[in-house]
Amino acid sequence: MAAQRLRTLEEGARKVVVDLTMHKLGRAASRIAKMLLKGMNVTVVNVEKAIITGKKEAILERYKFLISRRALVSPKRGTVWYPRRPERIFWYTVYRMLPRHNKRWKEALKRLKIYVGVPKELEGAEKMVIEDAILREPMSRSGRMIRYMTLGELSRELTGGKLRF
Repeated sequence: MAAQRLRTLEEGARKVVVDLTMHKLGRAASRIAKMLLKGMNVTVVNVEKAIITGKKEAILERYKFLISRRALVSPKRGTVWYPRRPERIFWYTVYRMLPRHNKRWKEALKRLKIYVGVPKELEGAEKMVIEDAILREPMSRSGRMIRYMTLGELSRELTGGKLRF
């Protein structure tokens, strides 16, 4: 039912503002990538409040591994780039979900705008939520607590607490 509601919204609107508060990172990014490929202009707000599910230690270990990779080609080349700021982490997640075999992905990424918090010009705008990407209950069906970490927390850990939102 949520997918039906999303489908009708995608067909009708050309400009969409999505609030990512308590949205799962991968699910939200895949839905937004699909909207971009359909030709919609998507603005994402509150990206620092998007979540990644899992144990904090495991999430940090994974992202620190991605950051610490080295280029084996030349010592001059240095590290392999990986984002640390929440808006760039989300941008990179969407980027990796777009097909890069043709020019559509470049045009789609030009239609994506990402903000930490809500800018003044979008405060009164109607914000959409992606129903199947929201973490509604803190408990799973098996009764276990769902652990998660927000993009803001992850970004602060990766930069050593230097970022302020």
